[in-house]
Amino acid sequence: MTRSSLRDRHADLLAVLAAVLLVLAAVLVGRHLQDAYRVLFVHWPPLFADWDPHVGPGTPAAVLVAAAVVAYGPNLAVRLPWRGLLAAAWAACLAWTWSLALVDGWRRGVAGRLTTTNEYLTVIGRFHDIPATLRDFTHHIVSGTPSPWPAHIAGHPPAATLTFVYLDRIGLGGGGWAGAWCITVGSTACVAVLIAVRALADEPLARRAAPFLVMAPAAVWVGASADGYFAAVAAWAVALLAWAVTGRSVAWAAGSGLLYGLTCYLSYGLTLFALIGAAVLVLGRRRVRARPVVLALLAAGTAVVPVVFTLAGFDWWEGYRLLVTRYYQGVGGTRPYGYWVWANLACTVVVVGLATVAGLRRAGATLVHRRAAGSARVRLAFLVAVTLLALLVADVSGMSKAETERIWLPFAMWLLPACAFLPRPRAWLAAQALVALLVNHLLFTGW
Repeated sequence: MTRSSLRDRHADLLAVLAAVLLVLAAVLVGRHLQDAYRVLFVHWPPLFADWDPHVGPGTPAAVLVAAAVVAYGPNLAVRLPWRGLLAAAWAACLAWTWSLALVDGWRRGVAGRLTTTNEYLTVIGRFHDIPATLRDFTHHIVSGTPSPWPAHIAGHPPAATLTFVYLDRIGLGGGGWAGAWCITVGSTACVAVLIAVRALADEPLARRAAPFLVMAPAAVWVGASADGYFAAVAAWAVALLAWAVTGRSVAWAAGSGLLYGLTCYLSYGLTLFALIGAAVLVLGRRRVRARPVVLALLAAGTAVVPVVFTLAGFDWWEGYRLLVTRYYQGVGGTRPYGYWVWANLACTVVVVGLATVAGLRRAGATLVHRRAAGSARVRLAFLVAVTLLALLVADVSGMSKAETERIWLPFAMWLLPACAFLPRPRAWLAAQALVALLVNHLLFTGW
């Protein structure tokens, strides 16, 4: 091992140690604040979870999937044809996410997740007249109004709830189908990220990232929360834009805009994906010949969903304004900013895993020493850095105090490719698997 490699390894371990200490501090300080003042409104800070050591029907499958990905994932990622790799990555991600969800059993882990008091399926009956409900939607956001929406419905634009309304309309009603939808669609995010990394950086880096996109602790919250579904929609918006700016048909820009518009009507906070989209445009500025056409198609596609909802009677800006009021009426107004502004980052460490922490350290070093790094590595490091910036903006806004293990899933997916910078992938993959298995077997997560 060269002296430079040894320094890099030591720096990786120091970054991981710092991340572990951050999580430990968030646990200990959070435990004190919750026990003494009851202001955090989470039972196992910083995560929205309960201490509940358990095993379940998904345990053997989760262990087997983890062992298989650690043992064979890096080699298969190099050897499989590209399309075969995409298919294998999605299949493995599905297996990993389903097995983790079923550690909690079918009812607790899948079918019951989206049927609890604050979740989307509880208001399906109020959407029997969809146009009328959309026109009236903002009248029920603030607490104290007649029949106020439950927290998650009030906290999101109506496209989130409408997804489950339409599933119900086509005969896929109930928590089981809703959970399966979120897991199946959410697991495609890994494919979208691989496509984008290949287009914007290069194929070898995408292949190195593939096992880490599969073996992500984030899968604990993809199965089954609606934010996993949101993450996939946002990821495909970025992937289609990456295609549009790197030599594929510029028409993909319209599809990207359409999905980005939908993303903004699934979650107010995901408007920050505009920063990641801007990074894609910057990375592709020298590779796209019809840049004005790309921008025009992107803008046109982005306008479709807002126009449809506005004509239907829903005012996004009014909805967001009222959400801020509702947020501070509830626990958001009590949860201390001074704790959550850094404890949110501890949640992110758990979601992305220790390997990603080391990968982010290497991405930062790549940007600092970009003249000595290959251009593909610099491009990937830039994409990851902009994602981290978007996440930090969400953090300092104060509108994401707690529960960020699910709220920030869409951003977490774009931090995971930093693992492509890591040597010795099997050891790091094992660390990722261990984090996910410990979280899922020691805690009962609220999402």
